[in-house]
Amino acid sequence: MPSSTPFIDRETGTFDFEQIWREAYPILGLVLLFGILGLLPLYLGAAVTAATGFSSLIGTALTWLGQLILAVGSGIVLMYVIVRAIQLA
Repeated sequence: MPSSTPFIDRETGTFDFEQIWREAYPILGLVLLFGILGLLPLYLGAAVTAATGFSSLIGTALTWLGQLILAVGSGIVLMYVIVRAIQLA
């Protein structure tokens, strides 16, 4: 039995856009989740800094929290992509 190539329709030899969407949908969800969660503290940190006129401890802490969320989210998305690629292979 020949191995199937991911994202290629066996009969026509063209891209299987339905499978591509099924694989991209969870990745999109993870990116949006961590993107929104990470940008909220960054926005609040910038707003606090702009309101006070100088870099405050709260603004700095919120900025670091936002960066941490974005870094952890990037790692989780990469782990998902790697695990899914291994499963497809």
